[in-house]
Amino acid sequence: MTEVSSLTGRLLVATPALADPNFDRAVVLLLDHDEEGALGVVLNRPTPVGVGDILESWAGLAGEPRVVFQGGPVSLDSALGVAVIPGDEGPSPSSRLRSGRGAPIGWRRVYGAIGLVDLEAPPELLAAALGSLRIFAGYAGWGPGQLEDELTDGAWYVVESEPGDVSCPQPGSLWRAVLRRQRSELAMVATYPDDPSLN
Repeated sequence: MTEVSSLTGRLLVATPALADPNFDRAVVLLLDHDEEGALGVVLNRPTPVGVGDILESWAGLAGEPRVVFQGGPVSLDSALGVAVIPGDEGPSPSSRLRSGRGAPIGWRRVYGAIGLVDLEAPPELLAAALGSLRIFAGYAGWGPGQLEDELTDGAWYVVESEPGDVSCPQPGSLWRAVLRRQRSELAMVATYPDDPSLN
């Protein structure tokens, strides 16, 4: 089997040609990607459900808007917490010396300063360290080779993530914002109309 180059921590940005309504103009943060498949969360699908309605103890730590986001079409009855720990870009010796500790209890690094939160842990264990927290219902998942096939078919642009993407206060503008910051022809795709038939 061909070795898969991991895209963990990168963003999948839906191309205008992607026909699946679950991913129309979606921006997906990949939390795991290897030869067994991929898993991520859609960063720009807020729901009307408040975080306090389902996870009251975490509501005060959630970023604006303080709502649950639909992370994808898989397991909508499960919750994932994704958080950024400011200044904690990786497990380098200098970062450990600077902080005087490893990762906070209840947080597992995914990529750079971005990690997964154990929502069963007491929120006060993480409160002082968290820069931002977003709660997702469900996730996006791909089986072995499935994401690679979609990339070959041109369904996704793959770009670098930034820690601020997780907590973008205007999630409806994230698709255009991520494309606009690219230093390539992808920046032009940000101007693609919502409904090309109206042009």
